[in-house]
Amino acid sequence: MERITVSLDTDLAREFDQLIAERGYSNRSEAFRDLLRAHLEQARQQRNDAPDCVANLSYVYNHHERELAERLTSLQHGQHDLTVATLHAHLDHENCMESVILRGPTAAVRSFADAMMAERGVRHGKLNLVAVEVDAEKHHHHGGHTYAPAGRAHTHVHLKPKT
Repeated sequence: MERITVSLDTDLAREFDQLIAERGYSNRSEAFRDLLRAHLEQARQQRNDAPDCVANLSYVYNHHERELAERLTSLQHGQHDLTVATLHAHLDHENCMESVILRGPTAAVRSFADAMMAERGVRHGKLNLVAVEVDAEKHHHHGGHTYAPAGRAHTHVHLKPKT
């Protein structure tokens, strides 16, 4: 770990300490690291230096909206290679919230998320995207578990966040 020193004027330091307390950080260093990670991620995405990602798409919708639930499910099935999982929660008698975990090429994930959020009746849509480095490895039978038929290898993918 590398140590750096940052000088802040008194008012900025006071505001930073207030933010740290509000968010429950135990120290300035971890809060600063999180702010820096967020800024680096934003810059990476603005320069299109994030070819692959993992993401969470969340949105609220009225399940009484004509065929909306079916349209959303159909969109997800149409992009099953991007969709990892969906969490569905009933908020009240009319509204539901869904959170869709996505992974894949960043451009495809953004396009899919935009299409989902553009559906008539979807409200409060938000995409939280994190750039990842993709590392594919071949695995064989080991540790008492067979991960591929009769010793044949399969690819196991690791998605490591960039920061």
